[in-house]
Amino acid sequence: MAYFEAAVVVYLRELYYPEGFTFPLKPMPYRIALVEIGREAASILMLAAVAGAVVRKFWDRFGYFLIMFGTWDIFYYVWLKFTLGWPSGLTDWDILFLIPVPWLGPVIAPVLVAAVMITIGLGITRLFARGVEFRPTGLSWVLGIVATIVILFTFMNNPGVTESDQSPRPYMYNLLVAGLAFYLAGFMHAYKRALRSITTSKEGRV
Repeated sequence: MAYFEAAVVVYLRELYYPEGFTFPLKPMPYRIALVEIGREAASILMLAAVAGAVVRKFWDRFGYFLIMFGTWDIFYYVWLKFTLGWPSGLTDWDILFLIPVPWLGPVIAPVLVAAVMITIGLGITRLFARGVEFRPTGLSWVLGIVATIVILFTFMNNPGVTESDQSPRPYMYNLLVAGLAFYLAGFMHAYKRALRSITTSKEGRV
């Protein structure tokens, strides 16, 4: 999946950025943009389908989806480095996603998000492997929603960049770190509660 994604980007950059990818962005024909949006949606559906084929329970599937998505995203940049010699560093800016609007950010931002996704996914699947259900708590839902809003804002707060000859605003690393911390805190709250249920059941059997 990562190589498949990188290969498409290699073709697009050869067409639109033969001298090398830089901001400001070059306009892309509407029909090509629609095809690219459809490809991104298809990629997500493919990952979800694989996760659904592996296990049956929703949160267990979600855990595997997070692992695959995070691994895919990190190795996407590994393959871009291998094929294009890009990025030159983790602070290079990239177009991250197009749904529902373009997401922009330095490479390190999606890589850190992917690392957190893998960590949480491994934690969830580990619980199910031990026969323990993962159930998000009310607090974890609140923290997760806040984290999602905060991180998406850091990616989507440059709407005019794709429509005009502009470079993106400085990235808000402080909000990224806060959002990732919220994600991890929310997950750990639910994870520790699940672990306590193991202890309680063992004590009950004794």
